[in-house]
Amino acid sequence: MSKPKVAVVTGGAQGIGRAICDAFAGQGVAVCCIDVKDNDYFVGDIADEAVLRAFAAKVIADHGAVDYLINNACLSRGGLDTCSYDDFNYVLRVGAAAPFLLTQLFMGHFNPAASIVNISSTRQSMSQPNTESYTAAKGAISALTHAMAITLAGTARVNSISPGWIDTRGGHIEGPDARQHPAGRVGNPADIVNAVMFLCDPKSGFITGQNITVDGGMTRLMIYHGEYGWTYRPDTA
Repeated sequence: MSKPKVAVVTGGAQGIGRAICDAFAGQGVAVCCIDVKDNDYFVGDIADEAVLRAFAAKVIADHGAVDYLINNACLSRGGLDTCSYDDFNYVLRVGAAAPFLLTQLFMGHFNPAASIVNISSTRQSMSQPNTESYTAAKGAISALTHAMAITLAGTARVNSISPGWIDTRGGHIEGPDARQHPAGRVGNPADIVNAVMFLCDPKSGFITGQNITVDGGMTRLMIYHGEYGWTYRPDTA
């Protein structure tokens, strides 16, 4: 009987990360989650190098090798108006340095046809005010994706996914918030899960170093003053 495949997921205790863990588990994959919140595998802060090393050592001791690495965890601590230097660097450690180190720690332990999926964001190419910490982390993980894809050629495929508006609360958003999307709705975690599973499937074996935007078409929607009932009013921002 063959051993089950192994998936490592950061930030897997809630939201998109939890949905990814559940999807892997539903396929019989052994899931190794790390999160600061309670979970069934490893509780710890991935901004801490010692925590990452302990986590990776546990995964290797428990399973010997890894098939899928999903670098999902990130957070925001604001931007120029509110974010301290220490907070800015903390977000970068969670969103960029941790994926780098985990990939480095698992480099000699990837099974053949391994896949790394980094969860970026449409914020890596577009912004709202005072979001610099999160935007910088997502820009970094997008750039790391293509760099790591080249370094790991022949070892693991590396791709990223850039979600747009994903409702992780389980509600049903209607009205203008939904209709503004060319797809006609706000996204949900399953939309990201489906993209992750596609990139981890051997059928996507010719795809590496790429970013897939999953945002209902919003980053392709061009709107100017006076269109679609939208009026530019910077005085009310």
